[in-house]
Amino acid sequence: MDFTIIILTYNEEKNILDCIDSFAGITSKILVVDSFSTDQTISLITQRNIKYLQHKFENYSKQRNWSQANNPFQTEWVFHIDAGERATPNLVQWLKTIQNIPVEVAGFMFSRQTYFLGRWIRYGGHYPNYHLRLFKVSQGKCEDKAYDQHFVVEGKTQSVPNADMIDFAADNIQSFTVKHSKWALMEAIELIKQGQAGEVKASLKGSPIEQRRWLKNNLFQKMPIFLRSIAYFIYRYFFKMGFLDGKEGLIFHLLQGFWFRFLIDSLVFEITYEMEKQQTDLHTVLKNTYQWDLKPSTHPNSNE
Repeated sequence: MDFTIIILTYNEEKNILDCIDSFAGITSKILVVDSFSTDQTISLITQRNIKYLQHKFENYSKQRNWSQANNPFQTEWVFHIDAGERATPNLVQWLKTIQNIPVEVAGFMFSRQTYFLGRWIRYGGHYPNYHLRLFKVSQGKCEDKAYDQHFVVEGKTQSVPNADMIDFAADNIQSFTVKHSKWALMEAIELIKQGQAGEVKASLKGSPIEQRRWLKNNLFQKMPIFLRSIAYFIYRYFFKMGFLDGKEGLIFHLLQGFWFRFLIDSLVFEITYEMEKQQTDLHTVLKNTYQWDLKPSTHPNSNE
């Protein structure tokens, strides 16, 4: 398979080389697209003779699509990976040996192992957690969403079991909460604008991604505000046995499954209240209250 590994970066000096090294021996076609890092990211990849481009960051969707549209290697396939992620040995072996791909297959999905405080979060419905990452450029792109965006393809996809990616959720709890606070505002804005549907087909009979999108759009989002975050945590932690992930799992599921979703609802409530109070539009409230432009050039770390 002729493919390019594409990695987005912004101040990823702690992660970039480990990410690249995890794909050692697969391909020399690695493209880093950097959002004008101010640390040693560019210096490190230059020392490795890794090809890089720099492009102003607007949001992940546009940055990912720009990256593959401007890929100097012009390969038929691309593999998108975040700087905070790694390839497992099984994934590396699969990429080395893949052949005889059916012509109708346009993309492959891989599950992601999330590590939090050094522990693999295996329960709470968090594993397996499939994501489309390898696909034909001519048939695939990143959907136009500010948060919770996924890659989509025109054509069939296949899930690849036991060939996982590793995702280090955050360096520490502080960075985890700071990053998710930014994402919470982005998600709240989409909900207020009613633009949360996205381009992923929502279907209970579809791929794992399509099933998750159906549940989010047709079940979670239809529940009463605030109550849904409580119900989601109870479902994850007790019914999906998140408690088996130990103390680290308690922190992770509570923060990511409850606090994050409750924060989104709180922001929706506050922004809507301010719009009514000020008798103004969304853009004005965001600018005055949050110093946030509807096209922010922010970099809330690399993970989706």
